[in-house]
Amino acid sequence: MWELTKSFHFEAAHSLKGTTLGASSEEIHGHSFRAEVTIRGVPDPATGMVMDLGLLARKIADVRKALDHKFLNKIEAIGLPTLENLSRYIWNSVQGAGEVTRVSVHRASCGESCTYFGPQSK
Repeated sequence: MWELTKSFHFEAAHSLKGTTLGASSEEIHGHSFRAEVTIRGVPDPATGMVMDLGLLARKIADVRKALDHKFLNKIEAIGLPTLENLSRYIWNSVQGAGEVTRVSVHRASCGESCTYFGPQSK
């Protein structure tokens, strides 16, 4: 079994109310984000590839376009723009690009990240 990971960067702003960070979190502020999408599979004997990374790159380009230089609070599909909801939004947006096993979103300036492993059965 192999895993391939493709990362991308985007700049975006958000506002989070009701955190212990207070006013600094409630004000509109921006971050530089790095996201990673990981695909799992076995290489195709004919191509030697788990998947054509060009297919994943297309999905990622669409996601990046939706997020880059945007105010995340305005994207209804994200909900409250936390790292948790952002990673789930990206997960949902890249479906169909192979067997997605995880999506991680990093805010390096804050030393924070979150990884989403997809919906879990109860």
